[in-house]
Amino acid sequence: MSTISGQALQAELIAVIVAATDGEPQVLTIRDGSLLPSGPFATVDRSLQASLRAWVERQTHHPLGYVEQLYTFADRDRSTDDPQRRVISISYLGLTRQAHASGGHAASWRSWYRYFPWEDWRDGPSPVIGRLIAPRLRSWAAAAATPALRRERQQRARITFGLADHSWNEEMVLQRYELLYEAGLVAEAAGDVVAGLGVPMQYDHRRILATGIARLRAKIKYRPVVFELMPESFTLLQLQRAVEALAGQLLHKQNFRRLIDSQALVEETGEHTAETGGRPAKLFRFRPQVLLERAIAGTKLPLARSA
Repeated sequence: MSTISGQALQAELIAVIVAATDGEPQVLTIRDGSLLPSGPFATVDRSLQASLRAWVERQTHHPLGYVEQLYTFADRDRSTDDPQRRVISISYLGLTRQAHASGGHAASWRSWYRYFPWEDWRDGPSPVIGRLIAPRLRSWAAAAATPALRRERQQRARITFGLADHSWNEEMVLQRYELLYEAGLVAEAAGDVVAGLGVPMQYDHRRILATGIARLRAKIKYRPVVFELMPESFTLLQLQRAVEALAGQLLHKQNFRRLIDSQALVEETGEHTAETGGRPAKLFRFRPQVLLERAIAGTKLPLARSA
């Protein structure tokens, strides 16, 4: 720990670890779901990723697979425990196939829609938006000090939450959470908290989680990272359900399979499963050669909502 102008500085690592289990996007949490796995950066490790892996595995007994750096959070008021201490957090997004956790601090998996219920559009537009969010954002905008500020608030609400003539953009997860925070509608803002707007997290961990969800929703459109979440063999329906879980919206079945076939993302294993409940379904596996073949062009997955 170092100091600048009398303020203690501490660097820590935070992990947004995601799995897709039974058609639900899961995030690994600690302390009864109130925190993401985190801990101090150990300078003895050769890299930030090595330090993150070591800390998460010690804290949760859970091995990490795919990892990429997410963002660095350094706002002055991030930690409320000690006003004389400033915490700088380097966050990472990690993907894994295994949705089991054990170890210190009661590590457990939670659906990320537990924290962001308005992000789940798989059954159509989230009712939370029309019932709770839109009316309160309209009141918040109407209370603006000037007409210009009122118009700006109204426009932000329409764009971020897909209101009026604006379409829903599944990638604007962070912008939506920050708008609710600014309007004082979530518990972390210590304002006029509205029940039903998700489970709060300590400090700014829900904001960090929103950043991770937004990154992953954008990334699955141009890189085959969804396969990091899949078992070694899977049905095409399981693959589609995993993508839908992450994106928060349904996909057109024929379009999805047509694109999977056209890009040769998977190959048959020669085996079948009867777990689907109907006739035995073919099992597939990811073609690792895709990582080389699509390194420049990218690999796209369809995220147009099902009709």
